[in-house]
Amino acid sequence: MFRLAPSSDISERDLVERCLSATDQATQRLAQRQLYERYKRAMFSTAYRITNDYDNANDALQDAFVAVFRSLNLFTFQSTLGAWIKTIVVRNAIRKQQLESRFVGIDEVTHDQPIPLPDGLTGAELDTAIRTLPDGARTIFLLAEVEGYAHREIADMLNISEGTSKSQLNYARRLLRQRLHNDYQ
Repeated sequence: MFRLAPSSDISERDLVERCLSATDQATQRLAQRQLYERYKRAMFSTAYRITNDYDNANDALQDAFVAVFRSLNLFTFQSTLGAWIKTIVVRNAIRKQQLESRFVGIDEVTHDQPIPLPDGLTGAELDTAIRTLPDGARTIFLLAEVEGYAHREIADMLNISEGTSKSQLNYARRLLRQRLHNDYQ
């Protein structure tokens, strides 16, 4: 059986080309497996942060990689392969999460304010506090604050208005402030 070099030794371009131009199905599947293995952990982490559910994150990841392999021939190397895959994973995780929940409506709009973090707060404690946010607010918080998406991009991904994205982010920040303040009093 033909074996490929370890995926860490293969450039992104070579890995994509091997996935697309393999002469037999076994070689193509091996190249696809290497691509999946290279990115699965980081992409699962992204999906899990958005869905806040292990099974939903796995479902979103599976659906995302099916989409990746179906549209790999459209990848133009305008960005890194990882960034392209991450966009697909984020969109799939959002769709999965939207099937499970709805955004919380809020009337009040607050101004952007940094969240004061208590001394001694660990990353695990902050992660736990973020996971307690309502689904819509958590998704927008993660997309804006962790993934670095602009409100316009978030609005397009979630099919909401830019104002809703901003208000949900502020809502998430306010809840985090309250929860962190209450937990560390």
